[in-house]
Amino acid sequence: MEQSFTVTGMACDGCEANVESALGELDGVDAVEADHERDTVEVSAADVSTSDLAAAIEDAGYEVDR
Repeated sequence: MEQSFTVTGMACDGCEANVESALGELDGVDAVEADHERDTVEVSAADVSTSDLAAAIEDAGYEVDR
């Protein structure tokens, strides 16, 4: 399942890496692509809820626009 999030607070490539790492640690996440210039995160995941994905992004220190 593909999911897209609007994420604020990412300012650089390091921020992208932080978000990608946080999401990549979740079981079921196959791929993550964060883009700080567009404030987006694209996630390909199986059997992972939207709320769990958003919580991982927020736990990494960024804000998910819901």
